[in-house]
Amino acid sequence: MHAVPLIGALLLLAACAAGPNELAGTDPEAAGFWLGLWQGLISPITFVVSLFNPDVNIYEVNNNGNLYDFGFILGVASAFSSGGRASGAAPRMRRKCTST
Repeated sequence: MHAVPLIGALLLLAACAAGPNELAGTDPEAAGFWLGLWQGLISPITFVVSLFNPDVNIYEVNNNGNLYDFGFILGVASAFSSGGRASGAAPRMRRKCTST
């Protein structure tokens, strides 16, 4: 009886697994590291635009493989990690009250 939900959960997880990119490295003009980095940096803006325009995609399918993926992830990490430091999250200096 407990095997049925377990098998169902495993099938659901297997359906979410990424498959091979058949277009990777097939074009000499395929997107490389630098384009992946750029597209990762602008991914928040591209995501919003892609919600309203079906012709805009966040991720370039025609890429050269691992270098593009590395650049894209590095760009996404850079785009989403800079907000915390710029938002005033640094500790504030307190003034000591001196009574005379």
